[in-house]
Amino acid sequence: MFSHLHFHALLPLTIKHLKPPKKSHHHHHQLWERGRDNMSGAYNATLTKVPEWLNKGDNAWQLTASTLVGLQSMPGLVILYASIVKKKWAVNSAFMALYAFAAVLLCWVLLCYKMAFGDELLPFWGRGGPAFDQGYLKDRAKIPSTVWKSANGTIEIEATTPLFPMATLVYFQFTFAAITTILVAGSVLGRMNIKAWMAFVPLWLIFSYTVGAYSIWGGGFLYHWGVIDYSGGYVIHLSSGVAGFVAAYWVGPRPQADRERFPPNNVLLMLAGAGLLWMGWSGFNGGAPYAANLTSSIAVLNTNLSAATSLLVWTTLDVIFFGKPSVIGAIQGMVTGLAGVTPGAGLIQTWAAIIIGIFSGSVPWASMMILHKKSTLLQQVDDTLAVFYTHAVAGILGGTMTGLFAHPDLCKLSLPNPTNGAFYGGDGGKQLLKQWAGAAFIAAWNLVSTTLILLAIKMFIPLRMAEEELGIGDDAAHGEEAYALWGDGEKFDATRHATQMQQFERDQEAAHPSYVHGARGVTIVL
Repeated sequence: MFSHLHFHALLPLTIKHLKPPKKSHHHHHQLWERGRDNMSGAYNATLTKVPEWLNKGDNAWQLTASTLVGLQSMPGLVILYASIVKKKWAVNSAFMALYAFAAVLLCWVLLCYKMAFGDELLPFWGRGGPAFDQGYLKDRAKIPSTVWKSANGTIEIEATTPLFPMATLVYFQFTFAAITTILVAGSVLGRMNIKAWMAFVPLWLIFSYTVGAYSIWGGGFLYHWGVIDYSGGYVIHLSSGVAGFVAAYWVGPRPQADRERFPPNNVLLMLAGAGLLWMGWSGFNGGAPYAANLTSSIAVLNTNLSAATSLLVWTTLDVIFFGKPSVIGAIQGMVTGLAGVTPGAGLIQTWAAIIIGIFSGSVPWASMMILHKKSTLLQQVDDTLAVFYTHAVAGILGGTMTGLFAHPDLCKLSLPNPTNGAFYGGDGGKQLLKQWAGAAFIAAWNLVSTTLILLAIKMFIPLRMAEEELGIGDDAAHGEEAYALWGDGEKFDATRHATQMQQFERDQEAAHPSYVHGARGVTIVL
């Protein structure tokens, strides 16, 4: 903070005392003078548009990071969800993500931002209220409950006050709330009643997400106790993984035919969505320090390195045990690497990011491929995109690894009350225990709150689509289909399509003598 203010105060003075080039044409000299005056004016503290506390670099980066995280959801997860599911669910899956993104933003400014980052109401909850007054939004950003006080009430550490406007902070934190809610949807794709989902989104945001966000980031009891969650391993990934698993339990499974065969309808588009998710994570973890500083740079490098390592480890395990690499597996490995490094991305050394990547690519893989097959409960719950394994397991793993590898020097750069991981001795062992306790609270709260929310909705709206609608998919839920191809959504009509089908099979037999008459089942009955 002091380095930013020091630079900010000296910059106009420095520009003012710069001298023009000695051998400059008169016209060039005039341009140089004009540029100097404009640069100086941009940092003139008397201008209402540029208050003295505003750091333009920090504000520019924070808005950029916000946009990157927003792109992870819209269109990142919209595209990923639409393409990774069976084609009869492409529209429904995309729409669940699209709706959540819009609904969360409205709820966020009306009530939820202050519940997560406002004044204290309870040790785990902020006092809700609207965040759209222009006087509030153009003032300097501040998280009031993050102030540290001694036993006698004197302030030891001031509240977090980034060098950009409150409007920037409100939008930045919205993008995190939105992607968390959308991740929950991944567990219930392919059968949840869209009307029940529309009711679930605002209720879960209010009664579940804001509690975790306030407790750890907003100045709640876990924050003051010293639980580390650099950028959302607990607040986002553990929350969404547990909530998604619980939601999948209460909504019920997909039809058996869908559980047995649920191929992606577009693998290449799935990679495009995954790419947006990966690249957007630079804003996800790079924006967490609320400044374009040393910590953000380290976090971006560690984030990408962990993702790459985890992807390679997951792919290697697929090759060893299944004989071939899988695109879906590579994406899952990418996601677990990103989620695993998030709790400590800016607090760990880069070699530790590689270690986290190795464990993130192997532990969730083992939980999905081995533990899942041995557990009756895990098999009973139909978690469509395995959100529990890729986010909850990875989030707890990342929180644990942060409790081990958080470096004392890096902690001093960004934490209000510096600590370190167990690997570096001192009170590191206590920090590890705090990490586990924090994870237990977040998991327990999401289990209970998600259950109560869904049971309340169930009293008025069925959580699951009707069986006949489940057999149809998008057309039943939205009256729309993803692909305008007669065999990819349109019901088969013998009077219109039989001749086309017979000709298609004759062409296939001519081109491939070993062709089996299965095209009808593949292209139509999906």
